[in-house]
Amino acid sequence: MWEARSWTPTGNTGMKLRESALAVVLLVALTACGGGGGTAPPPNPVPNPVPNPVPNPAPAPVAPFGLAARPAQAVFSLPTRIATPGNFRIENAFPALPAFAAPLFVAAVPGDGRLVVLEQGGRIHALANDPTARTTRILLDLSARILFGGEQGLLGLAFDPDFARNRFLYLHYSASGPRRSVIARFRWDPAADLIDPASERVILEVEQPYTNHNGGMLAFGPDDHLYIAFGDGGGAGDPDRNGQDPDTLLGALLRIDVHPADPALPYAIPPDNPFAGRPGFRPEIWAFGLRNPFRFSFDRQTGDLWLGDVGQSAREEIDLIRRGGNYGWRRFEGTLDYDAATPLGGGVPAEAPILEYGRNEGIAVIGGYVYRGTRHGSLFGRYLYSDFGSGTLWALDRDGAAVRSNEVLTTVSSPTSFGEDADGELLVVSRSGSLQRLVDDSNGGALPLRLSETGLFTRLETLEPAAGLIEYDLNLPFWSDGTRKRRWFSIPDAERIGFRTAGSWTLPVGSITVKHFEIRLVEGDPGSDRRLETRLFVHTPNGWLGFTYRWLPDGSDALLLADGESETLTLTDTGGGTRSQRYDYPSRTDCLRCHTDAAGWSLGLETPQLNRDFDYPLATDNQLRTLDHVDYFDQALASPTTYDVFPSPDDATASIASRARGYLAVNCAPCHRPGGPTPSAMDLRYDTALASTGTLDAPPQSGDLGLVGARIIDPGQRETSVLWERMRRLDATRMPPLSSHRVDEDAVALIGTWIDSL
Repeated sequence: MWEARSWTPTGNTGMKLRESALAVVLLVALTACGGGGGTAPPPNPVPNPVPNPVPNPAPAPVAPFGLAARPAQAVFSLPTRIATPGNFRIENAFPALPAFAAPLFVAAVPGDGRLVVLEQGGRIHALANDPTARTTRILLDLSARILFGGEQGLLGLAFDPDFARNRFLYLHYSASGPRRSVIARFRWDPAADLIDPASERVILEVEQPYTNHNGGMLAFGPDDHLYIAFGDGGGAGDPDRNGQDPDTLLGALLRIDVHPADPALPYAIPPDNPFAGRPGFRPEIWAFGLRNPFRFSFDRQTGDLWLGDVGQSAREEIDLIRRGGNYGWRRFEGTLDYDAATPLGGGVPAEAPILEYGRNEGIAVIGGYVYRGTRHGSLFGRYLYSDFGSGTLWALDRDGAAVRSNEVLTTVSSPTSFGEDADGELLVVSRSGSLQRLVDDSNGGALPLRLSETGLFTRLETLEPAAGLIEYDLNLPFWSDGTRKRRWFSIPDAERIGFRTAGSWTLPVGSITVKHFEIRLVEGDPGSDRRLETRLFVHTPNGWLGFTYRWLPDGSDALLLADGESETLTLTDTGGGTRSQRYDYPSRTDCLRCHTDAAGWSLGLETPQLNRDFDYPLATDNQLRTLDHVDYFDQALASPTTYDVFPSPDDATASIASRARGYLAVNCAPCHRPGGPTPSAMDLRYDTALASTGTLDAPPQSGDLGLVGARIIDPGQRETSVLWERMRRLDATRMPPLSSHRVDEDAVALIGTWIDSL
């Protein structure tokens, strides 16, 4: 803490004052004697021969703080508290559509706005995600080449992570001669708006001994690898004992790289697969011990992998899949002993399900999704799943590995799958031929559709924040294509920020961060500033929720976006020339690709970023000092001078190394760090020693971009450094990859000069 201390005399100065006081006492005594007796008048007063003691100097002035006291948090219309699920029911999402024939899956088309529906018989339909839709478009009909019947047919679909560029998608279907499961890649021709049946490339085939337990789900994980679920091969009770045999692909969840370095190969084994190189194990396996993993999904926020495994005769189970896990079948059915004589495969101990239920509640679990939409705030972060037999639709809420609650929401007729639209809203596929959607008759928990309805600002014209919404600024903002930004945060009353000297601060449940974007359409003309978007990031009891409000052209208000959007801006340079620049408004999924658990969620709120002055309403003050003064932190802070500062890229007083490392920490390290969402092993955090970043003289892990002798960072050679080259590009190899359509030329020059200096 910073304190004003009064000055007191010490040492020799104090001794001199005491001696002077004694001299005064003696002189007064002698004068009182008059030098003799009689009645002589008293002498004239003798002036004090000792100078006045040195007065205590005035206390050093304390610089004013930016805030006098911590304001109480206003009431905002945002989902910051635990809510009880409302009064839910199911309704037909597309009542005007004719029924589908045995539908099995629904998914959103990336960047398209449409949905695709798979029919088990082999057809794929496309339809507008509009409740008034009346027709569909048949994109592909594989009925002539698939084996249909029982649990066989067209079972799964996944879009390539780079679908917008390569138009690839992957299908899981059954075939005959011999009976087998096929994983194949197809291409969606954008000109014809059809999936080309002749474009098929078979990626993987697995023979199936029986007609049931094919599994069928496939999906790309946050690591951009393809995950594929296979059942135990079928037959009652796993007669071939495939579930505990790690040398077969049956009864397992696989993970493969469908973008191998050698394009002649159908796929590659990711080197970090748990059993790669282990004798007696298939290297494709990510987890095993499964009976019939009909549906699984990734939490689009945390990346957690949830799987519903259909039981034999007594237990249905929900599993949280971890790398290298053994989920017990057929040694166990759920947590029940099924066959004690079956040894555990490879000696890998069995994992218990996070939840199981018996035959009194259902007969075949249908795995679902963790809800990350915005229509139903009370469901956010809960895992929704169902059962084909009972039709019960549950919402599972957990606290770590423990189930907090498992509530019945409603029932649906013969559910076969769940699916997410582009906005994270859930659809339920019914065997009867319809797509169903959840409706909350209590109308609770929906997000406000306008920024003005959130309660965050008392005046939108000036962005005057409501009580408890504190504005702040950063030393080194993230590059956002030349936009100008303002930022605020709000912390619940009586809660504190978890302060850290390095890395993101931790914000309690109920916290809100706000980031506002504007762009200057005419360089040098402040009157041409245009409001683009205001992003909100809310810490709910079930995780962080990010969403975007896009401003109306007249700047009067901003509307909640259901999905990502784009527009082309016309900008005028100082010389009068004009240029076009694309601007992307992120979807809620896009928000969570950068704001991750590994990065600490609240990007920007960290000590080296806020260690700077800010013009508060009361005074200009260091942000750390003011926030500490009004008790926002969970600990008392030292002087701001003791903490690091991210230097600005153009700060000539800072070393080029600190400027370069700061820029990489802000713009790259949220993903490139331990536990981050990228497949590379780079660690670009500011406090990681350069030799430990995994970049110096390291071969690139995601392509060499055509550079001869490429390295991630080639010391002394920017031209052969992939890191520098990616910053200069605007194609699919661009870094950072999201919403970036303008090169940061100053940063390219800075990083290039730094690499050349190494």
